[in-house]
Amino acid sequence: MTLFDRLNEEKDSEYKKFQAKLVPNIPPESIVGVRTPQIRKIAKEVFISDQRDEFLNDLPHKYYEENLIHFFVLAQIKDFDECVKAVEIFLPYIDCWPVSDQATPAVFKKNHQKLLPYIKKWISSQHIYTARFGIRMLMNEFLGEDFKEEYLELVSCKKGEDYYLKMMIAWYFATALAKRYDESISYIENRRLDEWVHKKAIQKAVESCRVTDEHKEYLKSLR
Repeated sequence: MTLFDRLNEEKDSEYKKFQAKLVPNIPPESIVGVRTPQIRKIAKEVFISDQRDEFLNDLPHKYYEENLIHFFVLAQIKDFDECVKAVEIFLPYIDCWPVSDQATPAVFKKNHQKLLPYIKKWISSQHIYTARFGIRMLMNEFLGEDFKEEYLELVSCKKGEDYYLKMMIAWYFATALAKRYDESISYIENRRLDEWVHKKAIQKAVESCRVTDEHKEYLKSLR
């Protein structure tokens, strides 16, 4: 049975319509219509199969779900060097935000020092979804114990008019306002971000249950 056959076993025509609206920048015919839990299950099957390497080397993929499976497979690799090398090969082929956003290699969390140079390189990329992935990794991995204020500057300096890039920058700062309010609030007070990103970051922070009511009221005054 081919991977496409396996995907067809799980397809849902109504979900395909939903996904096509959610990801309008890719052709609808590239979407099979398989829900995320089934995608993750298939990715686990691929990871342990003898067809894994052949699948990972078969780029570009034809279907949206194949790209999701690809990243979910990479996320299971336990060796950091092997994983990050495979991620770097795949990033240029990402063509939409769900593929960029859904997979997080577990091995990254244990290797922050080795990961950081890659994150900086990804954020500097002109490829929208490589940069988006880099910002998401910085958000996920470096707003905790390994946080440095220079990371806020790194993201604030990233410029571009693409909606999905701007949304990720706003998401990063909304999360920073929840986790690192004292360090990040000056970027809002001094309007350091592009106007659209500024307003969207405030909106997302105000909607967050992790931001205090006091901080939310103050943020509203800075719109």
